[in-house]
Amino acid sequence: MNLCDKKISSIGLGTWKMGGDYWTPGHGNDNVYIEAIKYTINKGINLIDTAEMYGGGHTEEIVGKAVADFDRESLFITTKVWPNHLKYDDTIKSALASLKRLNTKYIDLYLIHWPNPDVKVEETISAMEKLIDMGVVRCIGVSNFDVKLLDQAIHSTKKYEIVANQIQYSIYRLTPERDVIPFAEKNKVTIIAYSPLGQGSISSESRLKDIALKYGKTQAQVALAYLKRRSIPIPKAVQKTHIDEIADVMKFDLRDEDYNEIRKRFS
Repeated sequence: MNLCDKKISSIGLGTWKMGGDYWTPGHGNDNVYIEAIKYTINKGINLIDTAEMYGGGHTEEIVGKAVADFDRESLFITTKVWPNHLKYDDTIKSALASLKRLNTKYIDLYLIHWPNPDVKVEETISAMEKLIDMGVVRCIGVSNFDVKLLDQAIHSTKKYEIVANQIQYSIYRLTPERDVIPFAEKNKVTIIAYSPLGQGSISSESRLKDIALKYGKTQAQVALAYLKRRSIPIPKAVQKTHIDEIADVMKFDLRDEDYNEIRKRFS
């Protein structure tokens, strides 16, 4: 599919907890994470998602080192601004700091990580549009926005469009299909799904076993195939076997009857 005038993979890679936790960096396994991201890109996944909050920015540094030897135009890098940085000047500063840590020419997609009720969406969107004019970012979007807030964000833009809304979406959490996803689709906003595998519990999900056997796939692969119908799932993976498993999902689709059966089983 295409996003921000660039062809991107139908599955992305999440980097939460690669290099630290909430604002706290951890340097112990940097080389492992760098190699995992490189391996992922070589498997054909070109969307890498991160955020300034992850490891207090250290995860962005890891991503920057991992992508350094790849053709920049072949990659799609997303990062996010934390809610206490949504004032106009703070948003600009955060983006510039992220760009420096990523050590790249630009950010493909810059997202508001979570809404902040104390800062008007219009103020942040104005700063994000300025960042596009500055060449710091290519496209802008939001994360964890409900229908009301997404509509507000869409109508806050003056020059550019809100192209994505990153939300928690998995077979264990299908509620977005009732409202947020239909609204996003109507307004041509791409849904990016984080925690798409229920943070690991999907591998032993009995309700997917027969469908997985039917396709010769794992339960996790079937779950991701379900999600990629209406979103870009961004699972985290570090082990090569897990990355292989995720990358393989780009090569197959569920038939309609199986897609509908999964929805029925988990609704």
